[in-house]
Amino acid sequence: MMTRRLVQLFTGLALYGFSLAVFIRAGLGLDPWDVFHQGLSLKSGWSLGLVVIVVSFLVLLLWIPLRQMPGFGTLCNAILVGVFADIGLALIPDVHHLGGQIAMLAGAVLANAVASACYIGARFGPGARDGLMTGLARRTGWSVRQCRTLIEVVVLAAGWLLGGAVGAGTVVYALAIGPLVQLLMPFFAVPEPAKAPAPAADPESEPAAAATPAG
Repeated sequence: MMTRRLVQLFTGLALYGFSLAVFIRAGLGLDPWDVFHQGLSLKSGWSLGLVVIVVSFLVLLLWIPLRQMPGFGTLCNAILVGVFADIGLALIPDVHHLGGQIAMLAGAVLANAVASACYIGARFGPGARDGLMTGLARRTGWSVRQCRTLIEVVVLAAGWLLGGAVGAGTVVYALAIGPLVQLLMPFFAVPEPAKAPAPAADPESEPAAAATPAG
């Protein structure tokens, strides 16, 4: 079971990074966090992958007041998604034909959903950004949906102001990613280990135990 979990974890993170590269090469808009990452990359001159890594660790600092604890998968996520995003950008060319862009966008959304299901299903801890959302919900009493909306509106606006790409892909991602991950999760969810049943009481010892005075 551990082997399967590790394979899913690293496959999911690699695929997530590559899907981000495909989103960018499609040129039709990114999800809110990646609009922010791209905007920072454009302003700083850093590679997109490096920005993803730096932002991930800055977000993890926000976990401290929320009393969140990162898992093994959280730390792997913070590093490897950015690494594989840069590898993908080095390998995947830009596409300027609309048909090709639409195909790449659809492929990126599907790959991102598979990657998310792999990563979540492996049960090694939330990513930095998801942990911020759930931690904020727990500390404030707001719903997870409210916290996610607030965070994503803020990073989307900041990314757009920095020059990140907002477009049809942003809307497609927002509408499609949740249902797709939910559909795929049963195929990738690693079951919790079964708990050992409590030992059955010895029938012959019960009368003696009942006859023993308490205290």
